[in-house]
Amino acid sequence: MKDWNTSQPFFQNGFVEHNQRFTVTGRPDDTALSYMVGRNQILKDAFTTFGVTAAQNATSRIVERALLQRFPEHRKAVKTIGWIQRISLASLMSYHLSASHYRQAEINAQRAAQLGLR
Repeated sequence: MKDWNTSQPFFQNGFVEHNQRFTVTGRPDDTALSYMVGRNQILKDAFTTFGVTAAQNATSRIVERALLQRFPEHRKAVKTIGWIQRISLASLMSYHLSASHYRQAEINAQRAAQLGLR
């Protein structure tokens, strides 16, 4: 949302959106979607990510249970590895999906300040 929010002053001053997922026509460098439509698109993306991580967590727990049945003497190690795997994947996925948006938001804020846009 930070990227989308920092883009709004540009759209209000006649700039176009480069990301085709957020344009009216679906082509790059065109009129941006309205704020609410873009916000809803971002929320759909977030729920999709949530679904993927929930499925991954469920699969991980199934594998963990199978390993615990096979190696009951290594319960603490299996549980620890399971937690590390789930946390690592969630962190990696979050970073991968958000890093470019945070970079773009910073660029937007700097450009808006240079151009005097609010």
